[in-house]
Amino acid sequence: MKDLKTHLSILLIDDHPIVLKAYRDALDYTTRQKGWTFDITEARNSNEALRHLERISPVYQIDLVFLDIQLPPSDNGTVISGDDLGLKIRQRSPQTRIAVLTTYNDPYRIHCILQNLQPEGFIVKNDLEGDEMFFIIRNIMCNPPYHSATVSQALRSVISGPVLDKVDRRLLYELSQGATLEQVEKVVPLGRSGIIKRKNKLKFKFGIPDGDDKALLKVAREKGFI
Repeated sequence: MKDLKTHLSILLIDDHPIVLKAYRDALDYTTRQKGWTFDITEARNSNEALRHLERISPVYQIDLVFLDIQLPPSDNGTVISGDDLGLKIRQRSPQTRIAVLTTYNDPYRIHCILQNLQPEGFIVKNDLEGDEMFFIIRNIMCNPPYHSATVSQALRSVISGPVLDKVDRRLLYELSQGATLEQVEKVVPLGRSGIIKRKNKLKFKFGIPDGDDKALLKVAREKGFI
């Protein structure tokens, strides 16, 4: 186990003010009960989060990010969900620990996030209690990974499932926005035939090989991929 660091710089990323307040309250409780101190910064959307990432330098470091996966896309189109933002955090600041927080409880969706992002912490929001914050942060920083009860259960129940990469998620997002094949070609660098093949692979992954695009989007939404 690594040496315990009791003063941390934390970035909270969530588009719901009430959730951000709950995180702050839990961190305040940890300070009162355990004596840990935190420099807390908030980002309420992908745009604000990207600006914070641009500030990272030798004199401005982020120890831990609490990342909501269900974020709206950024204005510049480089981020379509928290998955993409997490990958950008990895690229920009490899030493920063990432704690994913989400309401998703579909085992396949959880499995996909773990495979793509490999966060040091993964918590389903309904599992989070304020008095557990100290235990969660300590494990994320010193002995990762930390998985909440629902995530641990999902890991036990999923042997194999649809793992989607960035191109898959971009394709699903564009289709969900009503983009035509010609429009998708401009942002998904596969060419027309490649896009069609990728859609067919997605349908196969989701168990609807003969389904149309509407059926594909329905299943993807149910599983939390869009």
